[in-house]
Amino acid sequence: MGSTLRGTACFLLMLLFVAASVCGAADKTGVVLLHGKDGVPSNVSGVADALKKNGFVVITPEMPFSRNRQFDKSYEDCVPEIDRAVALLRNQGAKTIFIGGHSLGASIALYYGTKTIVDGILAIAPGGNTGQLGDRMQVELERARKMAAEGKGDEIGVFDDYNQGMRRTRRTTARIYLSYQDPDGPSVIPKNAAALKPGTALLWVVGTKDPMYRRGASFAFDKAPPNPRNKYVVVEAGHMETPFDTGAIREIVAWVKSF
Repeated sequence: MGSTLRGTACFLLMLLFVAASVCGAADKTGVVLLHGKDGVPSNVSGVADALKKNGFVVITPEMPFSRNRQFDKSYEDCVPEIDRAVALLRNQGAKTIFIGGHSLGASIALYYGTKTIVDGILAIAPGGNTGQLGDRMQVELERARKMAAEGKGDEIGVFDDYNQGMRRTRRTTARIYLSYQDPDGPSVIPKNAAALKPGTALLWVVGTKDPMYRRGASFAFDKAPPNPRNKYVVVEAGHMETPFDTGAIREIVAWVKSF
């Protein structure tokens, strides 16, 4: 009789353990964090490590615009790459999903939020196509458009580009180049902020030493669909330092925790 009771008790404890494990998996929060232009995943490790320490599941994929890949896919083609990361998060039990990014990664995160419903977007020191380009970039755009119009959109070319004011050359196709640069294309930050799926919350974090700071909340953040969780945060940091700034990290972790 005693052994039967002990066996029953052990069985019930096992059921409770399994139930607790299932509930824990169901309660997981997943975050996809994207690096910026010419970057690598370690460029967002400050935020990523802090989120992991707080129990969140984090994936930091290397994107087509990384230092190594050098624009091997278009702006739009970043969406299926993020889809794969989200699928991995869901396979690990994540039910609440955030897409975040730094600089161009933030721009891509915003674009993803126009295509897929997620719980929130983390725009960390956003950068990329703002829809306002200088004269030199206009020349490069016209050259790329001409190639595309002549049926040479998938031919490799060398194009000027700028990253935080520093000139770079890109060896990629005209079609891919235009996807990141064309102000009539998919990559314009204010347009994408305004087109976020209803119900998607937006956290915008910018440093006072970042050129984007001068544009203020009205530039893009205020254009996002109203959401009581939307938050605009200013920290004392530069563009590259923001993903490692203690104040920014504290705000990001607290915001994700609030869901």
